Amino acid sequence: MGLSRRDLIARLAALGGYSAAMGALGQNALAATFEPLQLAANGGNGKRVVIVGAGISGLVSAYELRKAGFSVKVLEARERVGGRVWTLRGGDRIEHNDGSSQTVEFDQGLFFNAGAARLPSHHLTILGYCRELGVELQVLVNSSRNALAQPDLSRPPLLLRQAVNDTRGHFSELLARSVNRNSLDKELSAPQRKALLDFLKVYGDLDAEQQYRGSVRSGYTRFAGAGDQTPIQRQPVPLEQLLDNNLLLPLVFDEIPEFSSTMFQPVGGMDQIPKAFYRQVKDSVQLGAEVISVRTGDNSSQVTWRDRRTGRTQVEQADYAIVTLPLPLLARLDTNFSPEVRKALGQAEGDKANKVAWQSPRFWETDFQIYGGLSYINHEARTLWYPSDRLNSAQGVLVATYNTGAVAEQFAGKALSAQIASSRQAVESLHPGHSHKLGRPLAINWSKIPFSESPWIVHDEVAQPAYDILNQAQGRTWLASDALAHGGVGIWQNSAAESARRVVGQIAQHAAQSTRGAAA
Repeated sequence: MGLSRRDLIARLAALGGYSAAMGALGQNALAATFEPLQLAANGGNGKRVVIVGAGISGLVSAYELRKAGFSVKVLEARERVGGRVWTLRGGDRIEHNDGSSQTVEFDQGLFFNAGAARLPSHHLTILGYCRELGVELQVLVNSSRNALAQPDLSRPPLLLRQAVNDTRGHFSELLARSVNRNSLDKELSAPQRKALLDFLKVYGDLDAEQQYRGSVRSGYTRFAGAGDQTPIQRQPVPLEQLLDNNLLLPLVFDEIPEFSSTMFQPVGGMDQIPKAFYRQVKDSVQLGAEVISVRTGDNSSQVTWRDRRTGRTQVEQADYAIVTLPLPLLARLDTNFSPEVRKALGQAEGDKANKVAWQSPRFWETDFQIYGGLSYINHEARTLWYPSDRLNSAQGVLVATYNTGAVAEQFAGKALSAQIASSRQAVESLHPGHSHKLGRPLAINWSKIPFSESPWIVHDEVAQPAYDILNQAQGRTWLASDALAHGGVGIWQNSAAESARRVVGQIAQHAAQSTRGAAA
C-alpha cells in the first residue's frame, strides 16, 4: 500500500486540512454550476475541423464545434468511442499489445469499468454534460467504514471504522495529556485549553479520566439483538499498530476532495457518457481510423490516416485540427511540430495501472456488510473495490486489484495467469475462506492497451514550461488532453472536457476573427 503521487494528496490533506488539499488539487471550492459555452450557433460558418481521437476530449470538441456551426470529422483508431473510458460486458474482448487476449464472460447486466470509474460531485463540467445529455447517475459508494485495511499481512485485517476511530482516540488522549502537563501553556490560554479538552473528549470519545479505552464508533464483535444478545464492543487496537505508513492512505482517503462523498457513476457503466456524446455526433465519427501523420500550417491542417478495416490511406484537409491522442503516443507520431513542441511532448511519460476483476457471489455484502467502498492491502494487488450497483443481488463484479506506478509495472510484467492468481491471493488474505467463490477473471494492463499504452501520464499533468508550450496552437492545430488542464490529479474526465472546451473556444474565436478579416 505504498504512496503514489495521487496518495501524496492524501498526505497534504492530512497535514493541511481541506484548504490545503483543495489548493493542491487546483480546484475552486466556490465554483457553483456548469456554464455552457456561449458560442454563436453559426460561428463556424461551415469551416472544417478534423479531430484525432474519440475519447472525452475529442467527443466534447466535436459536440461543441457542431453546435457552433463547424463541419467536423473525428478519426478514432478503435472500433469504439471513449478512449480510457471503457466499460466491459459479456462478450467483449480485451486485446493486449503483447498478443494476449481475453473474452468477457460476465452474466448479463454485470459490467466492469476497466478505466474511468468515478465522478466527483465537484466536477461540474462533466456532470453538467451528463445533465445536458440525459445520462442517468447513481451514487457510487467510494468509502465504507465496514471495508478493511491490512497494512501487515501477518495480522488480520482491520475494519476501517476501527482504524480511523482508534487512531483518533489515541491521538486525542495524547493531546489531552500534553494539555494537562502544561505543554501547551505558551500556545493556548486557559480558556482555550479547557475548550480543547472538552473538544477532545467528544472528538476522541475519551472517558472521564481523559483516556481512550475504546469506542462504539470502532464497531462491535457482536451486534445487539433480541433477548439476552447484548452488543460486544471491539477492543481498541494498540497505537503502535496504527502508526504504520501503510495506513496513511486508508485513514484520510475519503477526506480528499477528489474521493469524498458524494460521488457518482452512470447507471449501467461509465461508457454511458461517451455513448451519449456519440449519439449526438455519430455521423461525424470514423471508427477504425488510425492516424499516421499530422501536418499543420498557417492556413490549414492536414491529417493522414489508415483505414484499419481496408488498409486504405486517406488524407483529411481542414481549416483546423484538434489532436487528443495520449501525449506519449503523440510524441511518436509523424508531425511537423516545432522542435520545442516535440521536446515538450517527449517529457510526457506514460504511467502504469492495472485492474483485475471477477464475477462472484456477493460475499462481501452477506458476510462482511460491505456495500461499496475500497479495502486496502499491503500486497501488490493494493486495493479491492466493491460494486455500488445492484446491491443485494446474487452476483457482482469485484475489482480485486487496482495498482499503479512501479508496483503496477512489475505486476504487468507477469503472465495473466500469475496476475489473476495474485489477485485471488489478496482476496483470500482480506476475506479468508472466500477466494474460491471468485470466477470469470479479467486482467487489464493499461500499459499494454493499444492506442492508450498508459492510464495517464506520470505526475498526472504536464509540468511547466511544457504545459504552456503544449497549450499553444501549433499553426492551425491544437492539442486537447486531460494532462493539459490543471487539476493536481488531472486524470479525470472533467480535465479532458475542460481542455477541449478551452480549445473549442480558441478555434471559434480564431474563426470569427478570420471571417471579420475577410469581410473587411
